[in-house]
Amino acid sequence: MSETLAAPDVKFPPTQAELPYDDGIPMESQRHKMQMELLIDVVETWLEQREDGYTSGNMFVYFSLAQLKNQDFRGPDFFAVLGVPKGERRSWVVWEEGKGPDVVIELLSPATAATDKDEKKLIYQNQMRVPEYFWFDPFNPDDWAGFSLGSGVYQPIVANAENKLVSQALGLALLRWQGTYKGVNTTWLRWATLDGELLPTAEEKARQWAEQERQRAEQETQRAEQERQRAEQERQRAERAELQLQQTARNLLRSGMTAAQVAKITGLSESEIEELSI
Repeated sequence: MSETLAAPDVKFPPTQAELPYDDGIPMESQRHKMQMELLIDVVETWLEQREDGYTSGNMFVYFSLAQLKNQDFRGPDFFAVLGVPKGERRSWVVWEEGKGPDVVIELLSPATAATDKDEKKLIYQNQMRVPEYFWFDPFNPDDWAGFSLGSGVYQPIVANAENKLVSQALGLALLRWQGTYKGVNTTWLRWATLDGELLPTAEEKARQWAEQERQRAEQETQRAEQERQRAEQERQRAERAELQLQQTARNLLRSGMTAAQVAKITGLSESEIEELSI
């Protein structure tokens, strides 16, 4: 008699709800944290114009089940993905999402620079297959670089004539911007359009909207004042024309014409002409 064997348990890959998502390690410095937030903030604002896309930073990206065994968790300082649904994530799980990041940026520090430029670069190139990888040192803005995955190997992205690193994956550009963000004036790494227009932060976008509203209100006030002035000019012209017509009527009366004759010439009523003759 044949024996029925029980089917072995089938273990599916874990979901983001089941995976660790925080290693408790903070960013290297407040400047690093602010730089990460700036990069994420402007791309989040940019993604509002799209129906797809996700961006985050300092979040685990799972690309292999071996990471669980080795406790090898990778959390890029910044990453962006297009062609995926919007929504909150605890971590980025490639086998759930169907793809990995399109762009990764690491923020260098003395403690991480060697790893970011060597070990992590090779992981993003060989294992995660991230199309574009950039790095930037918030305290040494001259140390920045970008790489594009071509023929399986990262090739340097050469800065264009405007000294911007173009991301073909996002259709945007990275530039070094001297300015103030959250009260700190320094050189920041920022996303911009290919024409060089900075992607605004949520705060900058709100200020732009408020300024546009102020300008619109000012324009409406100016238009209203112009209309009032035109109405006043028309009233004054009508008043001068009326006075001139009355003077003409008086002159005709003095010449010996009757009120009826003057009315026919001027268009005034005989009663109006009689009042002029009083």
